[in-house]
Amino acid sequence: MIGNHTQVTEFILLGFSVPPEVQIALFILFLLMYILTVIGNLLIMSVVYSDRSLHVPMYIFIFALSCSETCYSLVIVPKMLVDLIAKVRTISFAMCGAQMFLFLGVGSANCLILQCMGYDRYLAICHPLRYPLLMNTRVIVWLIAISWIAGFLISLSEAAQILRLPFCGPNAIRHFFCHMRAVVRLACTADNTTEVAISTITMLVLASSLLFIMLTYILILSTILRIRSTESRQKAFSTCAAHVIVVSVHYTFASIIYFKSSSADTLEDDTLLSIPYTIITPFLSPIIFTLRNKEIKVAVRKVITKKVLSQKI
Repeated sequence: MIGNHTQVTEFILLGFSVPPEVQIALFILFLLMYILTVIGNLLIMSVVYSDRSLHVPMYIFIFALSCSETCYSLVIVPKMLVDLIAKVRTISFAMCGAQMFLFLGVGSANCLILQCMGYDRYLAICHPLRYPLLMNTRVIVWLIAISWIAGFLISLSEAAQILRLPFCGPNAIRHFFCHMRAVVRLACTADNTTEVAISTITMLVLASSLLFIMLTYILILSTILRIRSTESRQKAFSTCAAHVIVVSVHYTFASIIYFKSSSADTLEDDTLLSIPYTIITPFLSPIIFTLRNKEIKVAVRKVITKKVLSQKI
């Protein structure tokens, strides 16, 4: 698909336009955040897996989200950390295509899993009597599987359009990873149809997913407001709080990147604006779910207590 038209065999990642000493500081900061992100997500996954009381739809979806957040960070951050301290910041054409495909795929799957979590909360609060039937283990597995499959099908459609372009001239990517907008700008063609197409697909995925979640919460809010018991209302709100915060953070940062102007002058801004979306969001998600969820906090304390006691013995 790309063989006869591609002369570029590798790209140079320009990364951050900052002095070397600042790059060292960024390396330390991002490394600490990455380690905490991985530890936090692995802790949530191990807790949900080992504690049978958490084998319910809401926590299974949190497990799936933590898994996707870990993969999401793994695709971008290790390479970025190496480039921050390396003198040569190159990436092969094949690796760039793979990174772009995985980044777009996991990112799309993230949006769809968050959408499934909103649907789960809608069924739990608006249809509590039918909830066990509507949201059983088989349905959960199918929803998670469809989220991953659909996410990578979306990614395949976008990455295929980019990789079929001829790359025969400049090979310096103005970013710290193979961001689709920065890569498309290096193609040896004056036609911007591909950029418009992939931007449209990305914005449709984000907008449709966010609108679905907003619709579910409008229905949830209308149901909660009809509940007479104050305690029951507070409990219903608390089960949604962590998801609402994560959705707000995720879609705010994503919208800033993908709904902003795509003029050539904005590529430098894209590098800085991508930091919250690729590093801070995965870092905050496990913290939010742990701090805002009583059951997970109790389960985490149990795990830590068991490990401390076992070491003493």
